[in-house]
Amino acid sequence: MNNEQLKEKIRSIDSNIEITDGPQYVTLSVSPADLHKTALMLKTQADLSFDYLFCLTGNDLTDACSVVYHLESFKHRHCIVLTVKTANRENAVLDSVCDIWITADFHEREVYDLVGITFTNHPDMRRIFLNEEDWVGYPLRKDYTDNNIVLR
Repeated sequence: MNNEQLKEKIRSIDSNIEITDGPQYVTLSVSPADLHKTALMLKTQADLSFDYLFCLTGNDLTDACSVVYHLESFKHRHCIVLTVKTANRENAVLDSVCDIWITADFHEREVYDLVGITFTNHPDMRRIFLNEEDWVGYPLRKDYTDNNIVLR
């Protein structure tokens, strides 16, 4: 399925999804409330079958945070990007998709650890790299300062 056919198919399933043309892939933007439902549809809809989450990236947008999901269908050989923006930065919360794509498990923990987005319904939402007992803050946030860095 080419990008135009992907857009038509997705619009026929859910006309509320914002669809744009990215530089390489079709990009879908959804609200936090629709994230899990849309992700499940993308995986289970036979004509789409996005069975592989190959990248999940968290971003600090200063006023909110976002997550970008890159999805591929091995069956149909097409890719898509799914984006979602949190309501704010102070309480950056999104639904987990690790029940849909197992690869999201460690990706979501990494995003939590480095950007500070909490994923509800994640089975093991804890830091993956940084020591939970003495690490404060999220190093990939734009306002993060590391008091241990000594400039010479």
